[in-house]
Amino acid sequence: MLEQFHIHADLKQQLSTIHEKNKQEAGENAHLIGTKIYKASDNSIIEDAITALLLGKNILLKGPTGSGKTVLAETLSSLFQKPMHSINCSVDLDVEGILGYNTLQTKDGASEVSFVNGPLMKAMKNGHFLYIDEINMAKPETLPLLHGALDYRKMITNPFTQEVVYGDDEYRVIAAINEGYVGTSELNEALKNRFVIIEVPYIQGDTLKELLLAESKLNDVATIEKFVAFASDLMPLARDGRVSEEAASIRGIIDACDLGVYIPVMRAIERSIIAKLNDETEQMTVRELAESYFFEG
Repeated sequence: MLEQFHIHADLKQQLSTIHEKNKQEAGENAHLIGTKIYKASDNSIIEDAITALLLGKNILLKGPTGSGKTVLAETLSSLFQKPMHSINCSVDLDVEGILGYNTLQTKDGASEVSFVNGPLMKAMKNGHFLYIDEINMAKPETLPLLHGALDYRKMITNPFTQEVVYGDDEYRVIAAINEGYVGTSELNEALKNRFVIIEVPYIQGDTLKELLLAESKLNDVATIEKFVAFASDLMPLARDGRVSEEAASIRGIIDACDLGVYIPVMRAIERSIIAKLNDETEQMTVRELAESYFFEG
């Protein structure tokens, strides 16, 4: 798989060595290694992400919802054969959800407090990847906790135990962001400056066709091509703000393809895409566009 990417020869050799070493050492963490393959119309997206990680950088994947940011993170985990821990951000995310928590355990008949490592601690101590999904969904006051763990120090003081933790040399952070999404806030400059930013656009055209044929249950090429054309018309509407980003989500398109094998395609689109939109005008826009491709008289 590495052969298809145009990265510096020294870095390609380094990645190949890392891949083989991590594959042999994965052991009980093998289930944390990504298995998905991100299909990009522009391989520079993956190549630049690989290069940044090999150079010790953290990366921020920036793009619309459903554009494949999580799949790209899994692909990087697979290419490096690196276990990846995850944090799914929300307004409810707290320090314990990032670092871990104290718990009461019984040992030799006596109760004692012990600390259970959370995703950040596991990644730092074991030299794994940490994936932070929708990082700008977290409350702004929660995120400064990450600053030391994201810069050159790779260091954090655990407030529960006072332990000073230094990240392993191979520890990296991959974060994802949906800008302008409801419930998100803008990342402050101090946090953003700790990342190399990779833009992840919607995939379309032949790349989307290959993805739908590979990932969905639909194998009728003519119908797949209609879905590709339908998606290519949805994407500019989402970019211009005429419909929500959910309307152009690749996940929604795949779901519609799957359902469309067993129920009428328009009904599949209604369930997988249109019903997720809250605005009636947006629903009507997407429905009319879908009918122009899939009208079932």
